[in-house]
Amino acid sequence: MFKVLTSLILLFTSTLLYAQPKDTLMIDFPSLKKTSWTQQELANAEIITDFVQNLMNNHNFDYILEHYNDSSYVQHNRNLPDKVTGLVGFLEEFVEDYPDYAYDVKHIYVDGDYVIFHSHATLDREDRGNDQKGMNIIDTWRIEEGRIVEHWDSIQALDFSMRVYSLISGGDIANSNGVF
Repeated sequence: MFKVLTSLILLFTSTLLYAQPKDTLMIDFPSLKKTSWTQQELANAEIITDFVQNLMNNHNFDYILEHYNDSSYVQHNRNLPDKVTGLVGFLEEFVEDYPDYAYDVKHIYVDGDYVIFHSHATLDREDRGNDQKGMNIIDTWRIEEGRIVEHWDSIQALDFSMRVYSLISGGDIANSNGVF
């Protein structure tokens, strides 16, 4: 009886695990990288790609804190708390409300220690690929000795609901860093 019950529990658990939708958006780094980048620029782009994939698409916050929690991270988006821990705290709450939030990288630009992603962020799975929904985001990170040390962004709401959300959430200043 114990074997049968154990087998049924294992079967049920594995069915639940594998029945979950596995459509996490993946950054297509091989098609976005440029042959003109130096080895250091390539390494910087790979760092940011790993950071963004795990933060924005996988929502793997433990991984981010383990690999990127550097106290020198300066956040220049005035609506987000400073440091990686502040960013993770904000996004943990954000993805509770929007579990399908995804960040589709369209372009990657690298200039020395600066990595720029031009992306389409969406809150709902059905809006992915629809450039009339979500947000147009340009993120810039500065890398120093293999560590992410600064972040700036510019966000454009693409549809009415995102514009309203931006107005509602845009008034709180969560750090004392300037935008430039």
